[in-house]
Amino acid sequence: MNENTLPQLEQLIEKIIDKNNQLKSQVAELAEQKAELAQQKAELEQQKALLVDENETFQLEVLEGEEKQKQTNNVLTALLAKLQSAEELS
Repeated sequence: MNENTLPQLEQLIEKIIDKNNQLKSQVAELAEQKAELAQQKAELEQQKALLVDENETFQLEVLEGEEKQKQTNNVLTALLAKLQSAEELS
């Protein structure tokens, strides 16, 4: 074996070990980021569910309001018709 080969191999092994440690560190950071993103996703999904429920409630309230408005309009139209009838008779 060449006398330069062993130091070169040792140097190469050290570089590989350093790179491996860097990659392990990156993997750990990415795993942490993944956990944080999963938490954020869960929170956003919960907020979305609340907003969907709130939206459905508002839509029901609007429909109820429209129905009441129609009923009120019908009553007022009927009263106006009676009033006009009464005025015509007098």
